[in-house]
Amino acid sequence: MRILAGVLEGARDAGAALSRVTERFVPDSWVICMILTAGAFALAVLGAGAGPEEAVLAWGAGLWNLLSLAMQFSIALVAAHACVSTRPVYRLLDGLAGLPDPARPHQSLLLAGMFSLVMAYLNWALCLVACALFVPFLVRRNPQTDVRLLVAASYLGLGTVWHGGLSGSAPLILATPGNPLLEPATGPPVVDRLYPVTETLFEPFNLVYLVVVGAVGLAVVTLLHPRRGAMTLDAKRAESLLPEPPPPDTPGRTPAERLDRFRGWTWLAAGLLLYPLGHSILTRGFGSSWTINAYNTVFLAAALLLHGRPRSFLAACRRGVDSAWGIIVQFPFYAGIFGLMQHTDLGSWLGALCARIATTETFPFIVYAYSGFMNLFVPSAGSKWLIEAPFLLPAAAQLDVSPVTVLLAYAYGDSTTNLIQPFFAIPILAVTRLRFGDVVGYTLLVAAACAVVSAVALAWIPARL
Repeated sequence: MRILAGVLEGARDAGAALSRVTERFVPDSWVICMILTAGAFALAVLGAGAGPEEAVLAWGAGLWNLLSLAMQFSIALVAAHACVSTRPVYRLLDGLAGLPDPARPHQSLLLAGMFSLVMAYLNWALCLVACALFVPFLVRRNPQTDVRLLVAASYLGLGTVWHGGLSGSAPLILATPGNPLLEPATGPPVVDRLYPVTETLFEPFNLVYLVVVGAVGLAVVTLLHPRRGAMTLDAKRAESLLPEPPPPDTPGRTPAERLDRFRGWTWLAAGLLLYPLGHSILTRGFGSSWTINAYNTVFLAAALLLHGRPRSFLAACRRGVDSAWGIIVQFPFYAGIFGLMQHTDLGSWLGALCARIATTETFPFIVYAYSGFMNLFVPSAGSKWLIEAPFLLPAAAQLDVSPVTVLLAYAYGDSTTNLIQPFFAIPILAVTRLRFGDVVGYTLLVAAACAVVSAVALAWIPARL
């Protein structure tokens, strides 16, 4: 026991020391994006053989190609913020945040981590938004908990279970009829059949992996809480992080004010949003209908109905834009890196490099490492899979490794490096007003522990799942 206690104390000290280093040396998340951009240019020119002008034009060709996804992300944050700003949801999250004992910081970290894991398994966008908006309630109710570790715990699901969960992008692509890998616009198909989620997401190996990696991540983030020197927020600042519930309603004095307060507008808007979604679910099935657009539809409709009054709903949405500004600004720059992958030989060059050094036994781990590395440059799992699968899957076939094995290795690598990728941390950082350097020291240690679990798992994964 004395040895274990010494190891735990050493881990806490290492986490605190690493956090102090990252606070000093890790720049803003947008600056990290530009550093990654410079690295991608260097690899495209020096490694993949692209000319400087070709690389710049490829970056420019991708710049605006992900605007639809950026808008979906932004609306997800704004709509969820509007929901949390209603009195019923506000009271629900506040009550949940009050369950831990404020004198025992580990309890609030466990709650934050478990909340994140459940949300991430259900839906990555739900996790992104719900956890970002739950953190302020936890901060206020648990003032002795280190706020950096609360952020790390709330970020845990996106770094462990999301891509093996119900909204995993790559598995859903392989399960979708007419997907670009099965029916490409040009050239032969990459796969010869659909792979239903029963063979991927509900594969027993995947389910066991998610339980283990989630439990390890939760244990590590909880045990890292420092005994002294925790970064906490004073009551005034913690209160300022909370979303503002709507003020009590007052009757309108003029015809315009009475129109602004008329509940019929919100009922009409909610009905128009929900009817097409309900029709799609009834006629096409839930699996084919539930996308990020459906998620946004539900949250917008819920916010409209919970607020009731148009003016209250619009004011909450206006405040919610503050949480989405980082996505709005940064997404085009990541899309530029995506353009480099798509319009030069950079992606195929990196994939071929990995394939040349692989064997049947090592290929799953190489895919894991390659996927995690590429995730730093293009944090869009579905788009990245469409780029990488056309050369990863044929290489796997030559080594007698099944597409399901490659898919799961890809998904695990994509998840792990989310813990050290600043893009998906933007909503939580925006809400808590912290910098990525404040938290990455702790998330790096959690990522290292998850990487060890993944390495062991991929040493055991069957080549022919």
